[in-house]
Amino acid sequence: MYLSTVVQLELYYGAYKSSRKEQNLAKLERFCNQFKILPFDQNSAKIAGRIRSQLNQLGIPVGGYDLQIAAIAMANELILITHNIGEFSRIDGLKYEDWEI
Repeated sequence: MYLSTVVQLELYYGAYKSSRKEQNLAKLERFCNQFKILPFDQNSAKIAGRIRSQLNQLGIPVGGYDLQIAAIAMANELILITHNIGEFSRIDGLKYEDWEI
């Protein structure tokens, strides 16, 4: 399993703004160490630009972070695991699954 740098950003943001910052940062470090980290690289940027242009032409909004996360998954030919189906279902060609029980 992989974790994107964009998801890390969101997780670190949550840890830094929490009332138990040091405890949550330590937990986050242990959590992130379980995964191979995938960056938002040049290929991801190209894919994100294409997707954003297509969706913009259709008048379909998608959040910037979600767009980057989707592009990383697509650039690496991976299935995105998410519970945010409403947002990610707008992205044509993205493979995703919801593992919520």
